[in-house]
Amino acid sequence: MAFGLDIAQIIKYEGPNDVLVWKHPAEDFNTKTQLIVHESQEAILFKDGQALDLFRAGRHTLTTENIPLLRRIINIPTNGETPFHCEVYFINKVDILDILWGTSQPMPIQDPIYHIILPVRANGQFGLHVANSRQLLLKLVGTTSDMRKERVAELFKGMLITRTKNLITDRMTAMRISFLEIHGHLNEISDTIRAQMVPMYEEYGMEIVSFFVNSISVPSDDPGYMKIRAALAAAKERELLAQGTRAEMDILGYSYQEKRTFDVLDRAAQNEGAGSGILGASMGMGMGVNVGGMIGGAMGSAMGNVVNPSQTPAGKTCPQCGASLSAEARFCFQCGKALEEVCPSCGAKLAARARFCGQCGKQLLTGENGGEK
Repeated sequence: MAFGLDIAQIIKYEGPNDVLVWKHPAEDFNTKTQLIVHESQEAILFKDGQALDLFRAGRHTLTTENIPLLRRIINIPTNGETPFHCEVYFINKVDILDILWGTSQPMPIQDPIYHIILPVRANGQFGLHVANSRQLLLKLVGTTSDMRKERVAELFKGMLITRTKNLITDRMTAMRISFLEIHGHLNEISDTIRAQMVPMYEEYGMEIVSFFVNSISVPSDDPGYMKIRAALAAAKERELLAQGTRAEMDILGYSYQEKRTFDVLDRAAQNEGAGSGILGASMGMGMGVNVGGMIGGAMGSAMGNVVNPSQTPAGKTCPQCGASLSAEARFCFQCGKALEEVCPSCGAKLAARARFCGQCGKQLLTGENGGEK
């Protein structure tokens, strides 16, 4: 060969699609060298570090007629085999959609609901293609021999992770949602991060065609995360119990407030002392109208759904409302009226015409319990 140089005859690239930029190893070209550029590629010729002509898809013969910018800086005979020292970079123009990204270190983010700092990780994938080959080569590639998709992800990783952390934190805080609910907002987060990253990639001649946040996670053995899960499990259990109680009350036909009243009075009856009734005393001390009336109404409504009055055993009849009562009843469950003369202090049953309570010793006013005036 002329000048003792290894002169390339055909310049082309047929490598994998995960390579965005590839530099052909040959640097000395014959003026008749064939440059083959595929449909998904562009090629740029460099001379002495200066980017000259850009070649698009097709077969190109490297002559001064085909390299007008080169002709300005070097005199190449058109009829000989004179070599010249240049470089050719191939740029892949296909859409690369499987570029993965992720946080190598967890991002400490405080949960706005539970106020626990969680080590949050995020990952996903995005796609891009080269929009401006010359801009990419001059501003990002430089003199490196190639650039793969992993290198692109690594170069922009810092900016991507920073924006992801800020956006997740802002979204959780502004919307008052827990980390456990953030997965319902992945589409919104993905779109917002993509919009923020587009200008940065455009500056280097690339365009983002897709961007996805696939997962936002916390290690399952993290203490803070385990506390949140335990709290949610306990809350769910309480909710299920409450649902069961409400279903039971719907069947019986009384309200939750009435149920609570029955629970309180039942506990009071269980703590009742010998010889005196806390329940009876309470009703005898002025609570008969309020508590007794409430219990009477509630029990009347409830019992009306489960007991047929015609099946009530023979017993007493309330002189005030006419309700049928059992023989042992001391108060009417319908209206709360006391059916026996009781001490207004302790609720104990009084003897006829008694002037003092035999249980607590309270003196009765003249006229009470049928006493003489």
